[in-house]
Amino acid sequence: MSDLAMDAPYRPAALDRAEQGLLGKPIDRYEGPLKVSGAAPYAYEQAPEGTAYMAVVTAAIGRGRVTGIDAAAAEAIPGVLTVIHGDPRMPAGEGNSRAMPAMGSDEVFHYGQGIALVVAETQEVAREAARRVTVHYDEQPGRFDATAVEVQQDHKLGFLPPVNRGDLEAALAQAEVVLDRTYTTPIHFPAALEPHATLAWWEGDQLLVRTSNQVIGGAKGTIATALGIDKSRVRVQAPYVGGGFGGKTGVGQEAIFAAIAAEAVGRPVKVALTRRQTAYMVHHRSPTTQRLRIGCDREGRISAIAHESVAYQNDDSAFLEPVPFGTLPLYAGEARRFRTDLARIDLPATGAVRAPGEAIGTFAVECAMDELAEQLGLDPIELRRRNEPTRDPTTGKRFSTRRLLDCYDEGARRFGWDKRETTPGSRREGEWLIGMGMAAALRGNFTVQAEAEVILGADGRATVKTDMTDIGTGTYTILAQTAGEMLGLPISAIDVVIGDTDLPPSAGSGGSFGAGSACAAAALACEDILTELGLRMNAATDDLRLKDGQVTAGARTTPLADLVRGSPIAAKGKTTPGKESQATSQASHGAQFAEVAVNAVTGEVRVRRMLGVFDIGRVLNEKTARNQIVGGMVWGLAYALTEDAVVDPRNGRFVNPDFGEYHVAVNADVPQIEAYFIEEIDDSANPVGAKGVGELGIAGSGAAVVNAIHNATGVRIYDMPVTLDKLLSSLPPV
Repeated sequence: MSDLAMDAPYRPAALDRAEQGLLGKPIDRYEGPLKVSGAAPYAYEQAPEGTAYMAVVTAAIGRGRVTGIDAAAAEAIPGVLTVIHGDPRMPAGEGNSRAMPAMGSDEVFHYGQGIALVVAETQEVAREAARRVTVHYDEQPGRFDATAVEVQQDHKLGFLPPVNRGDLEAALAQAEVVLDRTYTTPIHFPAALEPHATLAWWEGDQLLVRTSNQVIGGAKGTIATALGIDKSRVRVQAPYVGGGFGGKTGVGQEAIFAAIAAEAVGRPVKVALTRRQTAYMVHHRSPTTQRLRIGCDREGRISAIAHESVAYQNDDSAFLEPVPFGTLPLYAGEARRFRTDLARIDLPATGAVRAPGEAIGTFAVECAMDELAEQLGLDPIELRRRNEPTRDPTTGKRFSTRRLLDCYDEGARRFGWDKRETTPGSRREGEWLIGMGMAAALRGNFTVQAEAEVILGADGRATVKTDMTDIGTGTYTILAQTAGEMLGLPISAIDVVIGDTDLPPSAGSGGSFGAGSACAAAALACEDILTELGLRMNAATDDLRLKDGQVTAGARTTPLADLVRGSPIAAKGKTTPGKESQATSQASHGAQFAEVAVNAVTGEVRVRRMLGVFDIGRVLNEKTARNQIVGGMVWGLAYALTEDAVVDPRNGRFVNPDFGEYHVAVNADVPQIEAYFIEEIDDSANPVGAKGVGELGIAGSGAAVVNAIHNATGVRIYDMPVTLDKLLSSLPPV
């Protein structure tokens, strides 16, 4: 196995000598025909014969205890197999953890918590029986209002410790210009198209789980721990996942429940959470309060910057929204303070939703930079340019690659930024006020341990194997492109097998680290195969040229299949973070632009145009990368204008836990969106030189929309989303 730690920049890369011409090209999805024809099996599909259906009975109070459960009416319904409650294997006191529901405890930690299971012959019977289970409670007061609980500064939650550098208060006091603003963002749901679903069955003492999950290697261990069995007895499969957005990074309660139910009835059991259950049984993004302070001179050069926030979490979960994560390396300024305080609350867990930190932190910092530019009489891009650091301003580390200034320039040129009216509210088209806005985008890049196996078969076809998942991002395709590029094979000669814990372990899909890590492992495996091919050609590996199934060394050309000699050549690759990962500040960057029209009579906002230019290292597939970026930009648009999950502070219930009332952006809300790339291979990131894509698109896109609204109307909104009721009272007269 080639085992490479990123202890130094990876150069020269064999990928750069490859000639097949696959990598970076906008190649159609490898699995696309299966998906559009309905043949791709998702977690709830292709169940074995005799599969039973499960429904979850959920708590109808926000805090308290279950004093009794009467299942007689449910059990009397024809087709009901069993009703399960009080399972002693589920650890008590972990009721707020998504993976460890407290079925062994009578305590209710939050509304919608799973407290009993119904298993039946059909889904309809299971759900009807669940409605007939009567639960008696001792209801107790709960902490449901995040604004009414004590804020803790001294806590250990999250992966982002506080940053205090220099004397911030003194620097602010000495600054010629100071901006001090507070922004709020609401709860966001990671609502994916495919429901959270699991099919589980036992074969002897072995548990097989097909589930909709982003990181199945971690899922295997979590399931084993929850059930009190060795993880060698658990196999998890997720070959196709219909979106996750962070909500499927952890193991869901439904997976544990399905395994318990399957054991109880001796049959396969499957379950799909309803949309309303998803709101409670899947983590969500915490609401935040963010105070942004910036001090600078009259030329706009920042001397002090502080991003101080409050986020909430329940008593049992360790995650805390890393609100200032994207702000840390973004702008210069000697005095710096970044902190996220904690508010404890009796609601479902908060967790990682797409682009944790940057997605909502950019509302504060990028809207603040826009307002500061207006105060100074500077173009918003010029203010950012004057505060572009040469090294990471928080850690002092050198940047691996950073093309943010180029993103500004190229984005401004393509968008027509020079046509922007600098005076807010000065451009009208009848009742409509027109404005432009922009924002920076940043998403931290990570190197994560990953393994892959590549097998070159006797027929000259190659197979890539890894437990990496594809959540709609193009994993199948880029793995095929990587192997095809390295081995000189067309896409049609590559097979990709993923989404099974029996395969080599990968990083999984999350944190925007999956593509670079998994493809790097596959590329390293291919390098070992190239070494063997060099020996068989009696030539140095660097002298080999592979294209269209042919291997050339000097004047000799041999079919690749002939070099295999009837016995497959298999190799494994493994990549891990190393000294270079620690020595550099790594991120993907971009510039976001938006044009909006605001109705001066009704306050309606229509986004007319969005455009972004992005620096993501090596572009592995132009089409799938653009698809992810555009999806993120749409999400940022929705965060700016519509998404807002509301909690009833009296009882801890969500007021709008479904798509009828929780408004995501739909087709009519979304304009034509353009996304472009500035490519520079980042050889400090991983052996393929790619940086994160999936979460970058959401960073800054919402702030660009909000800044465009100000440019159109002269109204600044600090409480997201910008709904028409917040605009109406301040709009200029028609």
